[in-house]
Amino acid sequence: MVTQTGLQIGIAGAGIMGRLLAWQLQRAGHQVSLFDKDPADFGGAAAYTAAGMLAPYSELESAESLIYQLGQRGLSLWPELVASLDAEDCFFQRGSLVVAHQQDQADLQRFNLTLQRKIPDDSSVRLLNQTALADCEPDLATQFQQATQLADEGWLYPREIMRKLAEQLMAGGANWYANTAIEKIGPQQLHTADQQFHFDLVIDCRGLGAKQDIEKLRGVRGELLWVHAPEVTISRMVRLMHPRYRLYLVPQKDQQYILGATQIESDDNSAISVRSALELLSALYAIHPGFAEARITETKTNCRPALMDNLPLISTADGLIRVNGLFRHGWLLAPALAEEVLRYVQTQTIAESQFPSIYNEGRVS
Repeated sequence: MVTQTGLQIGIAGAGIMGRLLAWQLQRAGHQVSLFDKDPADFGGAAAYTAAGMLAPYSELESAESLIYQLGQRGLSLWPELVASLDAEDCFFQRGSLVVAHQQDQADLQRFNLTLQRKIPDDSSVRLLNQTALADCEPDLATQFQQATQLADEGWLYPREIMRKLAEQLMAGGANWYANTAIEKIGPQQLHTADQQFHFDLVIDCRGLGAKQDIEKLRGVRGELLWVHAPEVTISRMVRLMHPRYRLYLVPQKDQQYILGATQIESDDNSAISVRSALELLSALYAIHPGFAEARITETKTNCRPALMDNLPLISTADGLIRVNGLFRHGWLLAPALAEEVLRYVQTQTIAESQFPSIYNEGRVS
């Protein structure tokens, strides 16, 4: 059990999982030291590339039910978290709309049938005709005749939340070792190139940086576009059904939008490909013709850490915890996983876990 003075905890990796967990542990009275290969204010973490979607309903079509359950828990936790971070202007729960062009209507119908089968009595799911769609998003009604409204979904501004978490951690006395790559991790030990650190507990949140320690870990590449579109007014997340990709449009401040889609089995972090850029831009124009005059302000690529089953993992041992495999769902799942780890640190048992299947279970070598 944890003493009143708390534990000395070293965390490797300052992505969304590492930062959020460090902050929660700090709030619980533990002394946290955070190690990351990047600066504190920016870096190569997948969290910086993400659109910050909190979309558990949208994932029901293809993901395991565990993702939906963890996602619902994460979605319920984010309002209190952003309030504590003084970041309410970085969280939006306006819902999302799933739409399809005429040639992809069968995909939308399959999506709707999946929702009806898995969550038959959920009143937050509504089927909109063109008139109802025009009432909530007029700019979409010119292109689409119907939509599925997922009223409880939301999104965050990832870069602002990452900044706020860093500020809170430093203000709370966390030791932040920026630009410090971890070479080796063991129970109660973190090794850099020239120093060894000892803690009561070490937590590995390095994502793909832990590939040498988690044999089945792999990268899943994602590519995104940021555009400024003064001629478009869309206030909700939009998912466009597509035969090959999951396409998402996420509104940002000042008439900016993020479009993300591709899910490529690759550890390649190089620049966006011509093929992906063409497909993303074609999809953008298909959502609203006003995007034709939008300006591309940024492109981003990154690789997200995934296990073979695409489910998250909490691996526990004496003096060492690993949290990994968040796949495409980092922002959605991080609060629930942080809650689980905090509970485990406090009790040293998974007996009271809401999600026992995320623990070891032989899923890593």
